[in-house]
Amino acid sequence: MFLKAVPGLQKFLLWKTKHLSQQQFILILSAIIGFTAGLGAVVIKNLTHFIQNLLEGNLIANYHHAFYFIFPIIGLALTVFIIKKILRKPVGHGIPSTLYAISKRKGLMRSFQMYGSILTAPLTVGFGGSVGLEGPTVATGASLGSNISRLFRMNQSARTLLIGCAAAGAMSSIFKAPIAAIIFAIEVFSLDLTLVSMLPLLTASVSAILTSYFFFGSDTILPFELRDDFTISEVPFYMILGCICALGSMYFTVIYFRINTLFGKIENKFTRLLLAGTGLGIIVYFIPPLYGEGYGVINNLLAENYIQALGTNFLNDFLDNIWVVILLLAGLVVFKIFATSLTFAAGGVGGIFAPVLFMGSALGHCFALVVNHLGITDKPISTSSFTMVGMAGLMAGVLHAPLTAIFLIAELTGGYELFVPLMITALISYMITNTVQPHSVYTLELAKRGELLTHDKDQTVLTLLNINQIIEKNFIPLKVNMTLGDVIHEGVIKSSRNIFPVIDKNENFMGIILLDDIRPIMFKQHLYDEITVSDIMQRAPDIIDLQNDSMKTIMKKFQHSAAWNLPVVKEDKYVGFISKSKMLTAYRQKLIEVTV
Repeated sequence: MFLKAVPGLQKFLLWKTKHLSQQQFILILSAIIGFTAGLGAVVIKNLTHFIQNLLEGNLIANYHHAFYFIFPIIGLALTVFIIKKILRKPVGHGIPSTLYAISKRKGLMRSFQMYGSILTAPLTVGFGGSVGLEGPTVATGASLGSNISRLFRMNQSARTLLIGCAAAGAMSSIFKAPIAAIIFAIEVFSLDLTLVSMLPLLTASVSAILTSYFFFGSDTILPFELRDDFTISEVPFYMILGCICALGSMYFTVIYFRINTLFGKIENKFTRLLLAGTGLGIIVYFIPPLYGEGYGVINNLLAENYIQALGTNFLNDFLDNIWVVILLLAGLVVFKIFATSLTFAAGGVGGIFAPVLFMGSALGHCFALVVNHLGITDKPISTSSFTMVGMAGLMAGVLHAPLTAIFLIAELTGGYELFVPLMITALISYMITNTVQPHSVYTLELAKRGELLTHDKDQTVLTLLNINQIIEKNFIPLKVNMTLGDVIHEGVIKSSRNIFPVIDKNENFMGIILLDDIRPIMFKQHLYDEITVSDIMQRAPDIIDLQNDSMKTIMKKFQHSAAWNLPVVKEDKYVGFISKSKMLTAYRQKLIEVTV
């Protein structure tokens, strides 16, 4: 592991302390991390394209459609094999695993995550898994950022910022959209928007995009030039599109979690791989555009090349009928999330960014075609513009990142002519979706467990607190069948605390006894054998569940119960107590730590 015993590191750290300020050193590291994140993006993308070119070579070109069914299963099987036999650790789903590391592991990411996604994501996507490469690229860059900052003994606040720099660098390198990349890091990773954070993010984003230009030249993932001007008469249609994107966003999230929950109940990984992989193979066989990331489909839609975009299917002879095209586009919107979810359920490694853009483009294009061919307007609306705005609308709703959506599409279109419609659609989509689903696909599971960092500083500090570090265990438990005499001799005399937990023979928590409860009778020795613990114990004001209660919930329990000590249980068994004073002390220390 490169974190151990690097020659000369101690001398360098001493030199750095004398000659560089913390801010100067963070700027240097952000440039390095931006470069490494950009390099990670280049490696993942090139490996994926290498695999795709092999599979689409002359050897099997004539039979390629038949292989739509089998290729994804092969790729998923190889991915699962590498995770289980080589890495032997779960790779995780890119951005959610990075958010978890920030909230619950103090920004520390394991070293295998630097290469885990590089080994697995190209196999998943290159063989046709219907997911994207953005999430794995961000996770790779974030792990590099985390481990580099760990190498140089950076504190948690700086480590989190450098992880954000890695995320910005990864997105900047992939899309060649440096401004959107910075906003993405701020929105998704809940970084503070200050000059202290902006300069490193800017440095990392520039460093990464230069790396991308060096390897890929001026090629972009979505080479598109805006051809049609925005007119005020189109505003109502962009507003309607915003509402439709909100519905599409909610549909995406519901189907995604339902399929993953359904397959998550299957404990055998081989069975899960076989069932989900077969399901994916069937979908991709009948709907070839769902094969792989789908950026080729988006580019063909922008060029209105429907034969290339919709692939070979049983309706190929009818593509001159625009309503058949509309029907097929609607099918892409409906089934893309199924293909994506089945890819993840089978054990694939990837991200949801590309699927969101894919669905958004099909949705926007389909909407524009419907409006134009129903004869609603005197002048046809721009299908290419609505295709791009549809991507922003779905991104704003699914990812809960409206600013990222607006600036990303604006940068991809090479200007800001679409800025107003982008704002209209993204805002409406986000507001409606956020009302029904307060958390994005990235953050929903973390939010349910109370492990999500937000821009709310109090909430962030509570989330970062480690409950296990503030549990006090120097309390003497009393068995429920003990007598008053036993309480005096085994509890009161030996304990320095004025509260005693009561447990049964299986160590299940039953209640508490306060010293005030036994003080009036503790010197009446004739009662020592007559009174038992069950006679004098009382219910606890509230109980903290170690497995299910977040720090925010615990704080609320202290407020509502007005207690200074609350018992902690795990599966109904007594663990210890948490005191309000120790919790507040830990809160103050963590607040200082994250704001330094």
